[in-house]
Order: sequence, then structure tokens, then C-alpha cells
Amino acid sequence: MPQLLNHIDYIGRQKQRDVLTVEFHNFKTGFTGDYRQSQVRIDILAAFDLNGIAYQECIGYASETRFDSYRGQIYIDVPFDRADQQYRIVEALLENVDGTTKFDKAWFIAYSLDFCMKNVHHDAPGFWDHLMETY
Repeated sequence: MPQLLNHIDYIGRQKQRDVLTVEFHNFKTGFTGDYRQSQVRIDILAAFDLNGIAYQECIGYASETRFDSYRGQIYIDVPFDRADQQYRIVEALLENVDGTTKFDKAWFIAYSLDFCMKNVHHDAPGFWDHLMETY
């Protein structure tokens, strides 16, 4: 059965809040490679599991002008709220005290609900089918 993944902006609209994601890149290979072999990704997911941080695989922000394949992106099911204990755990796992990333091959990204709502028209029934017919 094929793997069906949601775009991060769709998840934001469903959750009705800002959403967090971690994306994995290898600048030496030009973003190519098997994300399942990424030691950074393996370590981050193990840390999430150890700390009870819920997550799921997702696709990046949806676009009507380009299509991307899955590259190991993870939606982190924690509110973007520094008062939230789970958020503080995620932040400590992924960022240094000065806000820089701890991992050179992982980007910790927050998408605001307002930004996610820019694609609300994607949720209309048949939107993607119609787009593909006219692409």
C-alpha cells in the first residue's frame, strides 16, 4: 500500500495552530541520499521517542508550481509555545542556547497558522485533481 503523507501546511490547518517540522538535508550531496540512512535523523527520532515527543512523517509546504518527493521530513506534534514543557524539550534537542541548530543537516522550522492558511484553497474537494488535469 502506498504511503499517504500530508503537507505540513495541511497539518497546520487541521490542527488550527502553528506547526513545527524538522527537515533533513545533506548539502554535500545536493539534497540527495537516503533519509533512512541519515544518522542525524535516526538520532533525532530516537530522542523524540525517548522523551515522549509525538511526531509523524509529512511532506513540506505544498506548492502549485513544483512537486517534491518525501525526503524524511517530520511533523512534530507539539505546540510552538515556549511555555509548553514539550516544546522546551524539542527546542533543547534541536537548538543550541543561542538559537542556532545543533545539527548541520537538520532544519527546525515553524510554520505559522497564517502562513498555512494561504493554501486553504487546496482543501477544496477536487482541487488537486483539477490542477493535475490542467498542469
